[in-house]
Amino acid sequence: MSTEGRSWGGCAVPADLLYDLEADVWVRPGADRLTLGMTDVAQTRCGRLVQLSWKPPGTRIRRGRPLCVIESAKWVGPFRSPVSGVIEANNAQSFDADVAIANRQPYGAGWLVEVAPSAWEAERALLVDGEAAWEHYRQLIDSEGIRCFRCAE
Repeated sequence: MSTEGRSWGGCAVPADLLYDLEADVWVRPGADRLTLGMTDVAQTRCGRLVQLSWKPPGTRIRRGRPLCVIESAKWVGPFRSPVSGVIEANNAQSFDADVAIANRQPYGAGWLVEVAPSAWEAERALLVDGEAAWEHYRQLIDSEGIRCFRCAE
């Protein structure tokens, strides 16, 4: 896993990932599944995570539908899927051990869900690469005065 890319206002934007900018979700393609997580900007906007409610593996989902519900110090809402498919795994075990794992490692150990995509070719076209995400987030960070942080251990 690489997290090389750029950062702005303390917010990392790895170049090797794909992004659903509307949902603030990153996508890491694998051989037969996609790993999904919340962007650095998303975890900062949420604040320290408090609890997640997961949909179980085996659940069929459609693009735009919730994969889990996130509750944080500032916000409660859905983590929306950027793709259609079947949930293969969730990271509930890591979050049970450390609920703020995504606040510390949003692109690593703080991943949320793995999905086997069912319409990858069509839905891949709706995602942007790291360069386009960088431009989007740089402007957003400046316009909203966002400064990313990592929760302390």
